Amino acid sequence: MSHQRMPKRKAAIAAGGVLALGAAALLLPNANASQDAAPQAGAAAPRTLKAADATDLAGRVAGLLGESFAGSYYDADEQRLVVNVAPGGDRGAADRARRAGAAVREVGNSIAELKGGARTLASEASIPGTSWAIDPRTNRILVTADSTVTGDRWDRLESTVERLGPGMATLTKSAGAFTTFASGGDAIFGGGARCSLGFNVTAGDGAPAFLTAGHCGVGAARWSDAQGGRPIGTVDQAVFPGAGDFALVTYDDPAADAPGEVDLGDRTLAIGAAAEATVGQDVFRMGSTTGLSDGRVLGLDATVNYPEGTVSGLVQTDVCAEPGDSGGPLFTRDGLAIGLTSGGSGDCTAGGQTFFQPVTTALEAVGATLGADGAASGTGAGADGTGDARQGAGRHGVPRAGH
Repeated sequence: MSHQRMPKRKAAIAAGGVLALGAAALLLPNANASQDAAPQAGAAAPRTLKAADATDLAGRVAGLLGESFAGSYYDADEQRLVVNVAPGGDRGAADRARRAGAAVREVGNSIAELKGGARTLASEASIPGTSWAIDPRTNRILVTADSTVTGDRWDRLESTVERLGPGMATLTKSAGAFTTFASGGDAIFGGGARCSLGFNVTAGDGAPAFLTAGHCGVGAARWSDAQGGRPIGTVDQAVFPGAGDFALVTYDDPAADAPGEVDLGDRTLAIGAAAEATVGQDVFRMGSTTGLSDGRVLGLDATVNYPEGTVSGLVQTDVCAEPGDSGGPLFTRDGLAIGLTSGGSGDCTAGGQTFFQPVTTALEAVGATLGADGAASGTGAGADGTGDARQGAGRHGVPRAGH
């Protein structure tokens, strides 16, 4: 049976028991349209732009600034890219960033210093229940410890952070424990666990397939759309722990109809392409347990020390998730695929934080394509996009076989 419980922090208005999006227009493809007309030569005013455009601008500005670049983030309220410029670098770096259309601020820590601090944490404080990521908004390393980090382990983490020096890192406590979000229940099933389908893709050999969490893929080789039902897909590749948390599952039926969309409950959102996350970006997550939730990106290239091992290269967010949501999609209101649900702490009643596997990295690793680059993309319940939750398919669901 499908779970229809609404999370406390929901990304849409409830109407008639389903997630209605029309009134708030949160996920309409044309909502929050870009106003980023090309600035005049020498203009210093920051450009107004969408988060997806901010990602492109950040890449260009990083190239312009070189060693002076100290990270960037998207200011969703002002709809602009904020770029950090480190001291001691090129004196003209700030002017170049402003001319490119970014808002500029001078900060105390360079990217090299922050990455050096992260390496120190990795070598001296890789303790289960901890995570860290560079936070460009504070120009510090955001270090988090869950409720299991106590006693000598807390002392070790705290002393390591202190040795990094003042103004280099912020240490916080998280309620609950860092865990992956696989669980027994409904949605897609394998090896006694429930996970969520991520994005439908096209495998390198042209076969229909889908992405989900790697810890789901290493836990079971075959996956079904109903508890105890006939398997519909076989794991082709899976990574967990280590350099990511992703798996490619190919459909057993080569004619499987795998729609390029996310099922939102009462309608679907077409997924057009994969994209990199930007700190400060508004994002949405869909999962078989908690449905639709929203939040913002907090950090990139995050390292998480799960009980099963360390995973690197993740996206850190304040989006909630719960067991069974593993592998579900993280995406934007205009249909860009951002991530796959990995794990985190908290829940959708009290709130929490969740880490996601970047979709772009997963696609490159498994040799699959999504959106305009492939024949299949996105997520969906039934191939007709109705969100049918019969036979334990869950709200997120699985595409049906082709005719």
